Amino acid sequence: MPIPGRLRRRIERQWLIGRAIKRRHALTLLTDRTRQIASRDILAFVTQRNERVRLPYFLDYYRKLGIRHFLFVDNNSDDGSTEYLCEQPDVSLWWTKAGYKQSRFGMDWLGWLLFRYGHGHWCLTVDPDEFLVYPHCDDRPLTALTDWLEDSGRRSYPAMLLDMYPRGALDETVYREGQNPFEIACWFDPANYSIRKNKYLGNLWIQGGPRTRTFFSYDPKSGPALNKIPLVNWNRRYAYYSSTHMLLPRSLNWVYDEDGGEMASGCLLHAKFLSTFAEKSAEELDRGQHYANSQEYRAYHAGLQEGAHLWCSESREYHDWRQLEDLGLISSGNWP
Repeated sequence: MPIPGRLRRRIERQWLIGRAIKRRHALTLLTDRTRQIASRDILAFVTQRNERVRLPYFLDYYRKLGIRHFLFVDNNSDDGSTEYLCEQPDVSLWWTKAGYKQSRFGMDWLGWLLFRYGHGHWCLTVDPDEFLVYPHCDDRPLTALTDWLEDSGRRSYPAMLLDMYPRGALDETVYREGQNPFEIACWFDPANYSIRKNKYLGNLWIQGGPRTRTFFSYDPKSGPALNKIPLVNWNRRYAYYSSTHMLLPRSLNWVYDEDGGEMASGCLLHAKFLSTFAEKSAEELDRGQHYANSQEYRAYHAGLQEGAHLWCSESREYHDWRQLEDLGLISSGNWP
């Protein structure tokens, strides 16, 4: 007799939480500053490997937005990023040499840290190349958004992953440490996205954009997922189901309006496509630690070998969040 969906999801959620708790033994604590965390602090949870060149701008960006403490897992870096993070006054750092793929692509590690430290906090779970943009982010701190979400009874906030890219070849302009990546990767696709609903978990599944049209044009449905729910008022009963694409309980995935209106949403500007991309993709392809036998990185490698460019005649140059709202890529909802 098949297990009813609701019971099955509960079992899966408990299994994911239990798995994360067990995987804590793979983590070695290098720097513990978690005693600095205050009760209303917004926390960031990040897995990284060899992202030293990106970290200064990443930390500066989110500090200005209102993140008060960063909890990093370093996956055996050898580029100096481990030492750099240890020196940061608002970072707690764990290290592991365990397999990224075997840890559900880092989500077991972050799942444990969310369980241990995230309970009762708004928690932002992102990669070092993801930058949250939301309505009024230029003059309202992240606490203004989370306070409004909480007052509105919302526990989670979606942000579509928006791939950013340069106009020319990816290696044409060298990215410098500490530089705003969107001085180089300042273009994006304003449309060309498909959306469908995942009936089992209730989330939207978004695909398309420059990666799909450039690297997965032969099979658009195999392109990367762009739907994310990175900001959550965390409870230790929660678990990310697949990266930050969807969660359990499934009600956390209901971040859209089915009655013709719009609910508040943001974007994660994705700064993957810089001069560092070719070297990074070659490293990750060699490691073989990504989803579906690194299918995504195989497509990137093949495209780069053929001299692929992401820019096209329909590309738009990025200006600010208002432009994204005009295009329907983010929404203020009823946030005044």
